Amino acid sequence: MVRAAIAFFILALVAFVLGATGIAGLSIEIGKILLVVFLVLAVLSFLGSIIWGKSPKSLL
Repeated sequence: MVRAAIAFFILALVAFVLGATGIAGLSIEIGKILLVVFLVLAVLSFLGSIIWGKSPKSLL
């Protein structure tokens, strides 16, 4: 989700440089929404792990 937000921010920068301000504004808004959704889900996951006490599984 963070990758998509970063992609939309980059798209917005390219569109702004090329003069397409409408597309740049729309891309920035989509990027902001995706970033907020990611942050909310990350905080909920963090709080859930604190409340229920389950630690993430080890990769090794």
